[in-house]
Amino acid sequence: MEDLLTVIWRTVFLYVLIIIVLRLMGKRELGELSVVDLVISVLMAEVAAFALDDPDSPIFLAILPIIVLLIIQITASYLSLKSKKFRDVVEGDPAVIIRNGVIEEQNMRKQRYNIDDLLQQLREQQVASVRNVAYAFLEPSGNLAVFEKNSDKPILPLISDGVIQKEHLPLIGKDMEWLMNEIQAAGYNGPEQIFFCTLDKDGMHIQEKGRTG
Repeated sequence: MEDLLTVIWRTVFLYVLIIIVLRLMGKRELGELSVVDLVISVLMAEVAAFALDDPDSPIFLAILPIIVLLIIQITASYLSLKSKKFRDVVEGDPAVIIRNGVIEEQNMRKQRYNIDDLLQQLREQQVASVRNVAYAFLEPSGNLAVFEKNSDKPILPLISDGVIQKEHLPLIGKDMEWLMNEIQAAGYNGPEQIFFCTLDKDGMHIQEKGRTG
């Protein structure tokens, strides 16, 4: 009976603790968990399971690893906020899977993404033909973002937090010289002054660093 009561109160305690920790980790949909988020969530579940399997073990041995995992996650989130390179390593960049109706076979192989997965996700978005697709991006979350030829162009950051996204320029048919001329014409000396820059149907959109609503 004593072990049963111990398991019950530990279950309630760990339930509340993990909810608090997940709230501190920030809001994300399950399908948008990064690799770090997923690993930490799995490890926390394992730690909680060990604490419930062994009622005689000190509860501190479960609390400490969960707190350490929270610190790791907060640190990783801070580094992701400050460093584009860190984000690319941990979360990855979207991969172009279809460009102007042509499937990018090499990119699919790099992402270990097969043709059946592609066709399934196209059907789920009610895309009738690959030829109708202007661009399809495989997002780091695993979701496929599809833009048909008669729809608006996708949002492609040309500058993100002061860093030029060189790989996106060919997708819009532009080069570095064009981008530098555009930002200088807008009154900026260089990309380090710009938080976000993209080209949409209304033209160049630039938001400088430090600007608030």
